[in-house]
Amino acid sequence: MAGRAQPSGPAGSGGGAPGLLPLLLLLLSAAAIIPRGDGQNLVTEDVTVVEGDVATISCRVKNSDDSVIQLLNPNRQTIYFRDFRPLKDSRFQLVNFSNSELRVSLTNVSISDEGRYFCQLYTDPPQEIYTTITVLVPPRNLVIDIQKETAVEGEEIELNCTAMASRPPTTIRWFKGNKELTGKSEVEQWSDMYTVTSQLLLKVGREDDGVPVICLVDHPAVKDLQTQRYLEVMYKPQVRVSQNYPLQGLTREGEPLELTCTAFGKPQPTDMRWLRVDDEMPQHVVVSGSNLLISNLNKTDNGTYRCEASNAVGKSHADYMLFVYDTTATTEPAVHDSRAGEEGAIRSVDHAVVGGVVAVVVFAMLCLLIILGRYFARHKGTYFTHEAKGADDAADADTAIINAEGGQNNSEEKKEYFI
Repeated sequence: MAGRAQPSGPAGSGGGAPGLLPLLLLLLSAAAIIPRGDGQNLVTEDVTVVEGDVATISCRVKNSDDSVIQLLNPNRQTIYFRDFRPLKDSRFQLVNFSNSELRVSLTNVSISDEGRYFCQLYTDPPQEIYTTITVLVPPRNLVIDIQKETAVEGEEIELNCTAMASRPPTTIRWFKGNKELTGKSEVEQWSDMYTVTSQLLLKVGREDDGVPVICLVDHPAVKDLQTQRYLEVMYKPQVRVSQNYPLQGLTREGEPLELTCTAFGKPQPTDMRWLRVDDEMPQHVVVSGSNLLISNLNKTDNGTYRCEASNAVGKSHADYMLFVYDTTATTEPAVHDSRAGEEGAIRSVDHAVVGGVVAVVVFAMLCLLIILGRYFARHKGTYFTHEAKGADDAADADTAIINAEGGQNNSEEKKEYFI
């Protein structure tokens, strides 16, 4: 970015060699009467630097005519006059000096070094242009505070991330795993520094257990600055019932049945039990820990068997519906349902039974349609037969009408006779 032309003013001196003092005073007196320059022959750029790094200021001349170049600080003290440094700040060092450029470095930059630095060229008329040094300060510290170290699934927790003492203010972004979330930020200013706090409200589930929540900083003075906290979420057990034997085929009379219940949660379930829904457990059923064994199946064993598991958070269950077939049955069995539930089991339905019921209903509806069709067809034929009686043997239309009326009268007489 090109510098901006400025009217020249008196240049102070921070101290120099005594022998050069008269010459400096003469030059500074001349600088006091320098008129406004258009800056067209002087070139410089603004400088942005991170606190503690090195800033380089360059005063360049497009068309050099061996005129004198000097650099002044924001207080208009001379830093360099040609290749001589009157200012006693050793952080300023000469990088390059020629008829067309004066380049100076400033090490260990601090916020107090911010401001306008002036390049002056003693031409006719004299020229002056300024460059601005901007100092960036990265956040001093990045901290995540979490409302609860351990949360229960379904709860909403609060997290706060604070980036302290930065310049300019920091932008804070939130991530849960790889998914970006939206927080709410507040900015506080202390002198020339800014402290930013971002709040995140997060409703957690069991899938969030062990997932990192990341607070990441967007700031021009720093890259990849982030901190994270891992979520710890407690949740009720997840329960599943599996059939160990028979592995495939029907559960027939006289054969054994073995079921296994598995459950996991956080904390790990401490209580697990088997029961029979809506009935007592048969006496010949053997329960050993998470296993249920029926060595000799019979029809009285039909029903729903439930495995319940609980921990400090709550209780869950899974159901298994048992249907015992005859020893001669060859039809493939219905799939047993072992879905987990909280209030009531979702019971499986034998698909063969459902198919049979649907077939009977369809057959009954077809029979009903056939009967109704025959009934309406018969009554419709009778109506037309009575209406045409007496007209079949008529010689002409008049005779047919008379015969038809006579037929109707006879019909009425017959109706009265039968009544």
